[in-house]
Amino acid sequence: MLERRQWMQWASAYALGTYGLGAHAQSAMLKPGKPFAGQTVNVLSVVAPQFSAHEARLAEFEAQTGIKVKYQYVPFASMREKLTAELVAKTDQYDVLSAMDIWGPSLYNLFDPLNARLADKKIDMPARYPNAHLRAARDGMGNGPNYMGLPIRGHVQLLFYRKDIFKQLGLKAPETWDQMVEAGKTIQSKTDLSGVAMYYGKTGGQNLMIWFNYLWGMGADLLDAKGQAAFNSPQAVAATQQYLDVMLKHKVAPAASASFNETDAVNSVAQGKSAMVPVWWWRYAGLTDPKTSTLKPEQIGFTSLPSMPGQANTTYTNTWFYGLNRNSTKKDAAMEYLTWLTQPEIERDLLLDRSKNEVVAVQTSNLINGDVNVRFGGMHVSAAQALKGAKGVPLFAQWPQMSDLLEATINELASGKGDVKQALDNAALRARRILR
Repeated sequence: MLERRQWMQWASAYALGTYGLGAHAQSAMLKPGKPFAGQTVNVLSVVAPQFSAHEARLAEFEAQTGIKVKYQYVPFASMREKLTAELVAKTDQYDVLSAMDIWGPSLYNLFDPLNARLADKKIDMPARYPNAHLRAARDGMGNGPNYMGLPIRGHVQLLFYRKDIFKQLGLKAPETWDQMVEAGKTIQSKTDLSGVAMYYGKTGGQNLMIWFNYLWGMGADLLDAKGQAAFNSPQAVAATQQYLDVMLKHKVAPAASASFNETDAVNSVAQGKSAMVPVWWWRYAGLTDPKTSTLKPEQIGFTSLPSMPGQANTTYTNTWFYGLNRNSTKKDAAMEYLTWLTQPEIERDLLLDRSKNEVVAVQTSNLINGDVNVRFGGMHVSAAQALKGAKGVPLFAQWPQMSDLLEATINELASGKGDVKQALDNAALRARRILR
């Protein structure tokens, strides 16, 4: 691991060479004189430790503005349904809403466009956030003129592995999916651990999130140039078979992976039952927190997601944004809250708070910050690099139905039922009806 001075120098050079001088931190432009004192802003948020940490700082915001903020948390599995209900009911019960990128196009009518408010607050979105996260907060297939929210939580994917086991067995961190399988076989032959915890169960499309990288690595994609289903191409069929073979053929994933969700897979590593897991970077906290893990931080290593041989690494990004409820009667007070909350300093303070173990950052200045990278061994500079060319699923209004279809297809195949090509062909026919 590099020393602090080396990380500071490297991150500084990276910032100047890659992002230019526009990636500086921006201070919040709160209205003077507390014009919205006495108002209460209600926030509908998905459950996440990061947001609980924000809530713990609300006294600071109230002292500056006189505005009170109240949170209601909804579990991830129920969040899309809750937002859809708000869209249909058109209530003003909540002033600030959190949404995931792939839900955006089906929910944009729930959000109030922010362009004028961002200009008033002098918030330069491209200077503040990587484009991979900005696409989640813009309308019009990810390229429209209107910002519908501010990125607040974003993820890249990494392969976490038992560094102590790899050292003991003389293994190197896998660079390809084949190498991951071979490392898993060695681990299973010489220890009582499963090789890699995968997750093929049905939970909010989680079983698609590694599958995407297999598709892209094989040169396949979800849609073709005409916007039609392409996930049943020969390359996609081969990629899907390889994805399933980790468990079904090579058996280096626990048999329970067929029903695992993301949390189950992470827990399998955290409880000393598996040696690897490909997953979002925020899961580092759960893998190293003594409250949730039997492992110590020095036992957990991380590397880029494996790739197909001879191909570049990929990562699917996941972004959550906070936006204003179009039906809110307290938009000005709510914008004051978003302006305060999204200051780079607040995100950075949480990253450096050793009592929290929070790794999530969406702002460029924090991804390349030297102190942040010293604390997490360069994880954030690596994420900044990955985000430059990161892929995302197409953002279109029918994606939630498409996601449900693909999730069910992968889960059924993971149970050992059906032929991959036939299943993907059938799903593609149904997808065409959805897209129509």
